Amino acid sequence: MNSLRVLIMTGLFTGLTGCATTTPAERSAQMQRQAEEMVQIYGPACDKLGYVKDSNPWRDCVLNLATQENMKLYNRMYNYPVGGPYFGYRRFYHYPW
Repeated sequence: MNSLRVLIMTGLFTGLTGCATTTPAERSAQMQRQAEEMVQIYGPACDKLGYVKDSNPWRDCVLNLATQENMKLYNRMYNYPVGGPYFGYRRFYHYPW
């Protein structure tokens, strides 16, 4: 039983420290991949909207489209009623006087 506990704790510690040890170069490479992916996905749409490729307004268009998509995904993931139907929830919002 004790050896199982040590094994689990060692695994958790190794997993957590493995995730936390990304170097700045690795993070930079990851951000570069994300930027290239955004340009590849949203760049053609901004071209069709009439923006000149590789100009600042075109980059703003790419960022705005990516942000809109992220907000849609975020709202879809976290769209739950605030103060949901728990016991006495009407009194929480509507005072009886």
